[in-house]
Amino acid sequence: MSIDLTKVNNYINSFAQLIEQHQSNPYEGELHVGVDLGTANIVLSVLDNMGNPVAGALYPASVVKDGLVVDYVGAVRIVRQLKSEVEDLLGVSLTHAATAIPPGTIGGNLKAIANVVESAEMEVVKVVDEPTAAAAVLGITDGAVVDVGGGTTGISILKNGEVIYTADEATGGTHMSLVVAGNYKTSFEEAEKLKKDQSRQHEVFPVIKPVVEKMAAIVKKHIASYDVEEIYVVGGASCFDEFEKVFYKEIGVKTIKPAHPLLTTPLGIALSCLK
Repeated sequence: MSIDLTKVNNYINSFAQLIEQHQSNPYEGELHVGVDLGTANIVLSVLDNMGNPVAGALYPASVVKDGLVVDYVGAVRIVRQLKSEVEDLLGVSLTHAATAIPPGTIGGNLKAIANVVESAEMEVVKVVDEPTAAAAVLGITDGAVVDVGGGTTGISILKNGEVIYTADEATGGTHMSLVVAGNYKTSFEEAEKLKKDQSRQHEVFPVIKPVVEKMAAIVKKHIASYDVEEIYVVGGASCFDEFEKVFYKEIGVKTIKPAHPLLTTPLGIALSCLK
């Protein structure tokens, strides 16, 4: 059964609007917080008891690399800043939060991600893997969720609501930026800005298309042994208009991308608190 994409997009768009306008929605009862420590962005999401967006905040950051926390102090500082921004909007303290990890993350790094949230003075109530968090927002029980982040691409295959396979590959938005930097003979930082410039998307996409094709080939390999009828693409690095079309052409499986794919997983992390 396909998802109700209009409903999903309206839900994500309502959250994006709160972030863009620095506003909050009225709410009753308990608040549920999600912290997404991404490679390119850190996002804090707040939902009410019904799962409706209440507030959120986003900060571009490079404190995580390939799923690993490489700047612990910087990560804590940013999460504290986002927490403070949202607390000012809501007029209450945020004391508990869920967070997420790339599929297959174990041991020390799992603890490091949780410790960042704890050091920002929020008790970690749940840790979920990123594609599973996205699946909660999409409302899917079957298919493959591909979370294309800055450093890694996470893949989760779901059947009858259960995750039956996960993988995480070291390819993502960082690799796109490296290709852009090489093509335009500019710095990585400038390449990042150019990649995110919506007005130049159609110029930049042909440059990074081989990276997207490689991602698609990786996903195709991972789902080959499973009966996957639909692929759902999320994550900031998938924001290009043509992204899902390349996946469909390379893999031959219907590929769906929601609005604001960067914000899908952060919403799912907060939703996990309601489970």
